[in-house]
Amino acid sequence: MKKKFKIFTILAMLSCLLLALFTGCGNQATDDTKKKVEGPSGKLMIYTSIYPDIIQSVKPALKKAFPNLEIEWFQGGTEKVVTKLTGEIEANKIGADLLMVADPSYYLTLEDQYLLLKYDAPNRKDVESKDAEGYWTGVRISNMIIAYNTNKVKEEDAPKSFKDLLDPKWKDKIAMPNPLLSGTAFVTTAALSDAFGWDYFEKLKANGLKVEDGNSKVQNKLITGEYDVGIILEENILKMAAKGEPLKVVYPEDGVVVVPSPISIFKTSQNIEAAKAVENWWLSKEGQEAIVKGWMHSVRKDVTPPKGAPEFSTFSGRAFKVNWAKIANDNETIKETFRNKVMDN
Repeated sequence: MKKKFKIFTILAMLSCLLLALFTGCGNQATDDTKKKVEGPSGKLMIYTSIYPDIIQSVKPALKKAFPNLEIEWFQGGTEKVVTKLTGEIEANKIGADLLMVADPSYYLTLEDQYLLLKYDAPNRKDVESKDAEGYWTGVRISNMIIAYNTNKVKEEDAPKSFKDLLDPKWKDKIAMPNPLLSGTAFVTTAALSDAFGWDYFEKLKANGLKVEDGNSKVQNKLITGEYDVGIILEENILKMAAKGEPLKVVYPEDGVVVVPSPISIFKTSQNIEAAKAVENWWLSKEGQEAIVKGWMHSVRKDVTPPKGAPEFSTFSGRAFKVNWAKIANDNETIKETFRNKVMDN
């Protein structure tokens, strides 16, 4: 009887051992499997210039993709975010894990300061706008264009190019966002001054150019008819036109200012694995479809353009050639020159 009991015990132990081997060796396997199913957890802070309504619209998709991750946001215009980060960098207390702001040149500055984590996300292979080393990747394409109020301007009379804005018929009827506050406006200022010279902005000022705090201010005053035309983000106009507002986009013949806004991870992130997972999600087809719902163009070719917009390829070929390294180096000079030549003193 004792012999039979010993044999039974040995067989039971062997069964348990085999079961452990096939299920991944006990509790450790269960824990590892659970982690893979649940995905990253903890907290993640994103600093971004994406509009608040777009953040709200994308939250459900992010929650579905990362149910155990608490994602927090700091939202503001690019320059507001940069100002916050500048203070945090000086204090050696960076609060962001991920950065998503409009000005690609700022990422070059952060890279020079050795603050960005090198990460070749799996979905990065499907994105054309990226640096060779892997420190930043384009996550959305914003375009600075010309827009007009269709109640005040007929299509045949609308400006066809940035240089058309110098026509006296637009005297005191033009506006643009402030490049001291808006990243896309800053890039536009740098691109146009590089292409046409600062003389272009002096002539715009002489023609009554008004400088508003941001793209949304220009948008709202175009809607009310305070301005006939404006230099503004395409996404603002597409969104409001879809709501029935009397606005229309012009893709300037002399060039569109294309801003491939990047995403990056800070080396100082307290949740690097979560940051990597979220960055990779933004670069996925699902993440890029969320971008398009926010009226911006995707950095992937397999995602359709936002409603009301043509394919990116129809105007990207005539985009201004932007020297991002030069903009990064001349950042303060560009802003100071604009302040002196265009802003009211």
